[in-house]
Amino acid sequence: MATAVHCLACFDVVEAHYDRRRALSLSEIGASYALYQRSLSSSSSSVNGTRQPALQRPGGFNAANSSASSSTRPGRPSYAAAAAGGASTSRGTSSAPLFVTWNTISDDKSLDDDDDDEEDEDEEGDHSLRGCIGTFESQPLSIGIPEYAIASSLQDTRFSPIKKTELPSLQVTVTLLTDFEKVDDPYDWEIGVHGIKLSFTDRGHRYGGTYLPNVAPEQRWNREETLKNLARKTGWRAGRSPWASLQLKVTRYRGRAATMKYSEYRDWKTWLASRQ
Repeated sequence: MATAVHCLACFDVVEAHYDRRRALSLSEIGASYALYQRSLSSSSSSVNGTRQPALQRPGGFNAANSSASSSTRPGRPSYAAAAAGGASTSRGTSSAPLFVTWNTISDDKSLDDDDDDEEDEDEEGDHSLRGCIGTFESQPLSIGIPEYAIASSLQDTRFSPIKKTELPSLQVTVTLLTDFEKVDDPYDWEIGVHGIKLSFTDRGHRYGGTYLPNVAPEQRWNREETLKNLARKTGWRAGRSPWASLQLKVTRYRGRAATMKYSEYRDWKTWLASRQ
């Protein structure tokens, strides 16, 4: 399944593009993230009264929510020593079809440098699509995630390229696709469980497109509304042929996703810089 490491890699490669530096590899990020998690665990034990290396307690870190800020640091184990632990964050899947999605978060909390109250940290706020590109061809994640992070942020023709100044207002979602099944009935899929890949031909024109599993529930569409909106997304217009006459071909699939805000990436980068 997708992990926080995959999300960190997306932010890092886009930021590296603008900073004209080398982006960290997935394995490098995985190793450092393993140490980052250990530092959070150690600081948590310290707060609970156990003597640990002096590291102030950051907010809890996960793939959906964080507001970490470290002060002093513990002893520095090498990244090489932690590589096995870092690799475990993404070892379960080494290649997969994938999509990278960028959303703009409309609330002010994503831009706030101060720690929020615990109740506020659970609020995601409204978001709007800023870019989404992926592939149904299985990709080595070490190559595919950076490639599609760049493509979705800079080359989605529906949007202008994401600027570096926009990054603090963004969240990224990496979705790894699994369990592809062609279905005889185009309505044989579950909202919130399956994504759908649609293809059909109308008057000699071929149409095709996809919605990831999160789209239908977010838009509050039923199956027919989802299919019709997806058909329109492909460029098909209702005036060409009656909807009921279309021979829809649907493949359903599942998605394993991880989501992260820029603030979480920033906190990890701050921790990483403090160790160099």
